[in-house]
Amino acid sequence: MSKQWWKESVVYQIYPRSFNDSNGDGIGDIQGIISKLDYLTELGIDVVWLSPVYQSPNDDNGYDISDYEAIMSDFGTMADWDQLLEEMHTRGLKLVMDLVVNHSSDEHDWFIESRKSKENAYRDYYIWRPGQDGKPPTDWIASFGGSAWQYDEETDEYFLHMFSKKQPDLNWENEKVRKDVYEMMRFWLDKGVDGFRMDVINMISKKEILPTYEEFQAGYAKAEPYQFNLPGVHDYLREMNEEVLSKYDIMTVGECPKVTPSEAKKYTAEHRQELDMVFQFEHMGLDKYKGKSKWELKTLELRDLKENLSKWQKELENDGWNSLYWCNHDQPRIVSRFGDDGKYHRQSATMLATLLHMMKGTPYIYQGEEIGMTNCHFDSIDDYRDIETLNYYQEMVGEHGKTPNDIMPSIYAKSRDNARTPMQWNSSAEAGFTTGTPWIKVNPNYKKINVENALADENSIFHYYKKLIELRRQHEVMVYGSYTLLAEDHPAVFAYERELNGEKLLVLCNFYGEKTTFELNDCTPYEVLISNYPTELPNDAMVTLSPYEALVYKTTSH
Repeated sequence: MSKQWWKESVVYQIYPRSFNDSNGDGIGDIQGIISKLDYLTELGIDVVWLSPVYQSPNDDNGYDISDYEAIMSDFGTMADWDQLLEEMHTRGLKLVMDLVVNHSSDEHDWFIESRKSKENAYRDYYIWRPGQDGKPPTDWIASFGGSAWQYDEETDEYFLHMFSKKQPDLNWENEKVRKDVYEMMRFWLDKGVDGFRMDVINMISKKEILPTYEEFQAGYAKAEPYQFNLPGVHDYLREMNEEVLSKYDIMTVGECPKVTPSEAKKYTAEHRQELDMVFQFEHMGLDKYKGKSKWELKTLELRDLKENLSKWQKELENDGWNSLYWCNHDQPRIVSRFGDDGKYHRQSATMLATLLHMMKGTPYIYQGEEIGMTNCHFDSIDDYRDIETLNYYQEMVGEHGKTPNDIMPSIYAKSRDNARTPMQWNSSAEAGFTTGTPWIKVNPNYKKINVENALADENSIFHYYKKLIELRRQHEVMVYGSYTLLAEDHPAVFAYERELNGEKLLVLCNFYGEKTTFELNDCTPYEVLISNYPTELPNDAMVTLSPYEALVYKTTSH
């Protein structure tokens, strides 16, 4: 397996709307990011993944793009963006941009033209179909609820949108679409960006022949067989790599819902020349019931997590590459989700960090994760902004007769707005995020959990993340070492080994709020690499772990 800079990097995701507001309008912006670059340098990260800052009507917080080569005025200007890139590169930081090309905004010029007539030159930039007996072409449901087809009176046809109706899906079968996308990618790469995070990139290929109503009766009502990981996607990505990606020294990560390890190898194996790594979501679905919506809450089983993460570690060990993440702009805060954001806030946050960063792959930190930001519990649905959350609430309360008390526990646990509350910089008004009124409320716990407090406390979650990042630079075994799961049946401890060229690490993570023990068996610790408790080397073969304790030993085998 070849060595690459992006394998050795740690990536920090910025959700610009919620990161830092420089002008008091309540919305984070590019100048706000520039003013905090020294903070990111202090943390020690290598790469910033910047969520979309392109021109957008903002139906889905910027993931509905109306101009791929312009900056949304909320965030600033192209001159601001140019300054951001220059300031980052000056500090040795790389910038990865979001690439959102499964769909555009319905306000993009391409779509405005496409809907004018069936003969328009841009008609086939999107997927249009006639209805059947006044009904949509298929019974597909969009990811945000409702039909995946929107009727358009202008031409008496429906267009496909797998997300919001303001996000029509692009037709990748059309070579002109692909050429225009590649040209846009070159625009940003020639400006100097260091790569792309590709939004739902495994959805860009759709089956040309859509199912009939008769096929629906035979069980084809779901969109998934026509939507994810279809063979054509690999043709498109290899073409993209050949035409664009291979010409630059960059990193690429594809967001790939419903991807399996065997499929992920097709995307990321070096000889296939497609992507560098993918985001998979299997571990993010372990606290929901199989086949049910994410809103139906289930307790995470540690054994399921061990089995899942280990499967991905082993299957991509020599062929492909893993992205390691707990949090992003679409996921709840991990310390609230799999940890304890109350009594053991620091301990569980640092344990989860250890478990992830010691694995093989490129680690991602989502803004605020490094200070242990938690889920928010807003009193009213009126305080929420996320389209998915609001649609779910409306469907459950408005259509199914549920009460708010029935619904809010699921929203508290799983709403995407948990990740989107403003970054908590200090204990001043609005957490120092803005001098105005923030676009979404600040989490009320900001006076306790904030950057200023974290920087001042040597034992803070921030300083622990900083040490993990430093260790990654010092110990190649953390990047390239093999992975072996240990004690698969231990009810409380997630344990594994990493090994490279004779250097061996033993990672022990107590996943719960009670003490537990772990038997060392055939290895002898000789150094504590990192721990979230004051600790010494064990006197015998039995290690006692405190609640949510994380311990990494350098070891030798007997």
